[in-house]
Amino acid sequence: MKHVIRLFAIGLLAVFGLTLLPLCRAAFAAEPEVINGMAAVVNGDVIAYSQVRALSAPREKLLRSQYTGQELEKMLKEAREAALKDLIDRRLIIQAFQKEKYEIPDHFVDQQVHEIIRESFGGDRNTFIKTLEAQNYSLGEFKQKETERMIVQAMRSKNVKRNTITSPTKVEEYYKKHRDEFTSKEKIKLRMIMIASHADTGNTAAQKALA
Repeated sequence: MKHVIRLFAIGLLAVFGLTLLPLCRAAFAAEPEVINGMAAVVNGDVIAYSQVRALSAPREKLLRSQYTGQELEKMLKEAREAALKDLIDRRLIIQAFQKEKYEIPDHFVDQQVHEIIRESFGGDRNTFIKTLEAQNYSLGEFKQKETERMIVQAMRSKNVKRNTITSPTKVEEYYKKHRDEFTSKEKIKLRMIMIASHADTGNTAAQKALA
């Protein structure tokens, strides 16, 4: 009997699992409140739906002012998918940073926070802290977010430089193969200063003096 009940329970879980799967997939597009959960797992690091919503919120606000109905739902879904992709990219970059055992000194982060307080809060640290508290952030969490932002910026800059810098040897090889593009034929430049003649006056002496 217990065996039968167990099989029946497993069957119910399977049915409910299949029923809930489309709902989970539609979580990004659904308008009602969505319970927070895992949007993605990147090598063991969890990305929550709340993180996706927080990143896509400014874009969503703009979309709500421009679209309605099914078109709005479609645009919201695309915005959240793009936000999720960006969060996954960031997490991969941070993991690569940690794998290489790079470090950003604490005083760099402290200096950045100080600049934010100076530029955005007129140097008023108390207002800055109250703003963080209103957004349910602690100073430590804000510093962590800022550290991650600096890591992503530094790593992306590193990759751009690596891809755009060309070695002197390759530059020389390119020049030799395309020498004609960087050379031109010999040219003669002629410059003349013309002094108008006054044959009717016969004042050639004045013209010579002017020349």
